[in-house]
Amino acid sequence: MTASGTTEPAPPATHGLGYERAEPDWAPLTTEEASDVLGGPARLRWHSPRPLSAAAVVEHDGARVFLKRHHAGVRTLAGLEEEHAFLRHLRSHGAPVVDVLGLTARGEWTYEVHSLGTGTDLYQDALSWTPFASAHHAREAGRALAGLHLAAAGHHAPFRRVQPLVSSFRIFSAPDPEKALASYVAERPPLAEALCAAPLDADLSRWHLPLHAELAPLLPDLRPLWTHNDWHASNLLWDTTGGTETVATVLDFSLSDRTTAVHDLAVALERNVFGWLDLPSGSVPVQYTHLTALLEGYAAVRPLTEAEAEALPALLPLVNAEYALSEMHYFHEVTRSAENTGLARAYFTDHTSWFTTEPGRHALAHLRSTARNLTTR
Repeated sequence: MTASGTTEPAPPATHGLGYERAEPDWAPLTTEEASDVLGGPARLRWHSPRPLSAAAVVEHDGARVFLKRHHAGVRTLAGLEEEHAFLRHLRSHGAPVVDVLGLTARGEWTYEVHSLGTGTDLYQDALSWTPFASAHHAREAGRALAGLHLAAAGHHAPFRRVQPLVSSFRIFSAPDPEKALASYVAERPPLAEALCAAPLDADLSRWHLPLHAELAPLLPDLRPLWTHNDWHASNLLWDTTGGTETVATVLDFSLSDRTTAVHDLAVALERNVFGWLDLPSGSVPVQYTHLTALLEGYAAVRPLTEAEAEALPALLPLVNAEYALSEMHYFHEVTRSAENTGLARAYFTDHTSWFTTEPGRHALAHLRSTARNLTTR
């Protein structure tokens, strides 16, 4: 109960790395904590089930805001400012993103305050790697992603600083991925320690390097761009008025970094079209109508270049690999979960190797054909 006697929502179990819910790694936000950070009486209205931080919708001073708490080992004030600078650029160029209202630190914690954004959260409980509700949603998500990329142009910030849980394109954008991987790991001693028990060399050579060989000639034609890097339906709010549902607000830029537009497009496909949660059973469902719709929606706003269309099938099997390494860093150093560290290590390989199976090759062939039909030529 709050001081006024109003019952507040109970924190939910968080999303795990599969279909199951899990106990949270981070204690939920409290009324007292929110009141301290916001500088006055606060009331919690909803707790986020997302697992990598603690977050809630909070009522304060007659309005509702989104309050998010990170451990300083995950995000420092400087690390959050990188995201916020990108948000400010996007907002100033007309992108439908939330407003940054505050940023502060308390001991080992950092806090950020955002506006709620407009629209309805139709995918509030959707897990990563689960599909859109319809091909229409996939198409509208593609249109919104293309619009975001157009707004992102001109944000010339460098790569993010070294920190866990950032989706990057540094290893496979390099001419020599093995050398780039060695540098990436050397900058992250906890990751190096985790990989002592599960080295990458054999898997990299077998699965990733052949795809990079296809990608390498196209890399000079892929222009760097700051991107979202977690384009899943659950990070979008929807305008449900007027008889059609369109994207109203884009949320959660915590994985954003300097990559390329086609890398971000590949992430969007990887997150929404392929049912990776079923991979342990040996079958990965593919939403082909959603794949086509997302690409068509994107190209209607920002047509693919020929280089992007050719790069997309080589990039798609690779885009989760660097994020998997970042998750390994997080699980090994911050939450100290050997089980989740092992799962992230498996994702580094398994999301790539699946594309060498017959269903995976079929998916890439469909992607290649569709992308080639949507170029600027």
